[in-house]
Amino acid sequence: MPRLALYQPDIPQNTGAAVRLCAALGVALDIIEPCGFALSDQALRRVAMDYAAKADITRHSSWDAFQTWRAADQTRRLILLTTKSDVPYTEFLFLPNDILMLGRESAGAPDEVHAACDARLTIPVVARSLNIMMAGAMALGEALRQTDGFKG
Repeated sequence: MPRLALYQPDIPQNTGAAVRLCAALGVALDIIEPCGFALSDQALRRVAMDYAAKADITRHSSWDAFQTWRAADQTRRLILLTTKSDVPYTEFLFLPNDILMLGRESAGAPDEVHAACDARLTIPVVARSLNIMMAGAMALGEALRQTDGFKG
């Protein structure tokens, strides 16, 4: 089953939306800290409402900690959703163990994250860009469709 990862999220409401999305779809969520807001259990419950208790959330204290965790399973490809790609997410073949990563709302993902990814995908848009969680939901939906991951 694909996973969703947030790289150092800035906006608590988007993190809450990610928790709700992942809980609803039965997808695990990885949160790579530090966040741009205090991510206490209480704060997480506040932004994610009652979905936090139903979500499979793994918090990683840093990018290095996430990379160490990911290295334990060589089948986990890291797929970055970014505006700095020419590869549309709809033209990519997702695999069941893929981790779809979203960068910071304010700054995206740094070069070291781009370099560590197995693929970088974009969502073609006509004007500017989408809300990060809209983009995440679109790509996650496609990954689940391709991998028969919908639990429904």
